[in-house]
Amino acid sequence: MKTLGTASVAALRQYVRAAESAGMDINRLFDQAELDQNILDTDDGRINGEQFQNFIRLLCEQTGNPILGLETGDFVQPGSYSVLGYITMSCATLGEAVARIAPFEKLVGDMGTTSLAMKGEDIKLTWNCNYTDPVVRPQLVDNVFASWVNYARWLADNQEASPSSVKLRRSSPGSEFETAYQERWHCPVAFSADENSLTLKKSLLEIRLRQPDPLLRKTLEAHALSQLASLDTDSDLTSKVRHSIQQQLMQGITRQDMVAEDLGMTSRTLQRKLSQEGVSYQKLLDEVRQKMAEDYLRNSELAIPDIALRLGYSETTSFHRKFKAVTGKTPGEFRQLEENPKT
Repeated sequence: MKTLGTASVAALRQYVRAAESAGMDINRLFDQAELDQNILDTDDGRINGEQFQNFIRLLCEQTGNPILGLETGDFVQPGSYSVLGYITMSCATLGEAVARIAPFEKLVGDMGTTSLAMKGEDIKLTWNCNYTDPVVRPQLVDNVFASWVNYARWLADNQEASPSSVKLRRSSPGSEFETAYQERWHCPVAFSADENSLTLKKSLLEIRLRQPDPLLRKTLEAHALSQLASLDTDSDLTSKVRHSIQQQLMQGITRQDMVAEDLGMTSRTLQRKLSQEGVSYQKLLDEVRQKMAEDYLRNSELAIPDIALRLGYSETTSFHRKFKAVTGKTPGEFRQLEENPKT
C-alpha cells in the first residue's frame, strides 16, 4: 500500500489556526488525531501523511462544513509554505514565485504535485492530490487553491489579482455555497471537472513583488535543496547527485569531486556507482544545467552572459552551443518564444 509521505508542521498550523478561529477544542482534536500538540512548537517538524489526512477528516466531520477547505485558505501565511514561502517572498515577480512551487512543494508536504503549462496568454497550474480519503480530497484541493490565490495577492500587494478560471473535480457543495468561491476568486468555477486546475493570465506573472532580494533567494534555495535532499533518504543515487549539482550550480560551481565529497565518497566511487545506474556525471550535469537554464530564461530578467556564468560556463559561446544542441534554438530565441508564444 502506497504511503502518503509526510506533511510539514507549517501546513498543519494553517488548519489549526482555522480550527481555533471556529472555536474548536484543539486539545481534544489533537488527542483524537493521536498527535502530540507540542509538535506545533517546532520549526522543522513533520508528521506522517496518514496523520495529517486523519486530522483534516476530523475537522471535516466535526465542523460539518462543506467548504471547509476553501475557508481554511483564508488562514494562509508565508510560514504556511515552510522555506518555500520565504523563497517566494524574495522573488522579483509573481512569475518567479509561481515557478518555485513545483521544485520545492515537497518541503510543504507530499499532499500533491503541481504541473505548469503555458498556452498563448494563459498559464495553467494543475494540482494532483495524493490523498485518498474521499472526504478529505476535495477539501484539500480547495485549500491549496484558496491558499495560492490569497498568498499571491498578499505577495503582489494586489487584492484584485485573480485567476481567470478554476476547475475542480469535486461536485458542487450546493448552489448556496458556490457564491463563496465566486466571492473569493472573482472568476468562473467549474465543478465536476476533469481536473483540478487554476488558469490565470500570463500578464499577472509580470507583477512586481513587495521585497525582491535575489541574494537572499539564492541562499534560501540552497537551504531548501539541502532540506529536500534530507527528505529523500530513500531516493536513488542519481536523484542525490542531481540535488548536489543543482546546489553547486547556484554558486556557479561544477566540480565533480565536490559532489562526490558531499555524498561521502570519492570521485572514482561516484563514477562507478553512476555507471551501474546507467548514467554519467556529465549527463546529469548537462540535464540539470539545461533545466536551470530554461527556468532562468523563462522566469528571470538575467542577461544571457550572466546565466551562462551562473551555470558554470567559462564562455557564453559554450552555453549558446550547448543550449542550441538540445533545443534547436539559441537562448535568446528560446526566451523570445516564451515571452511571445504563438496562439
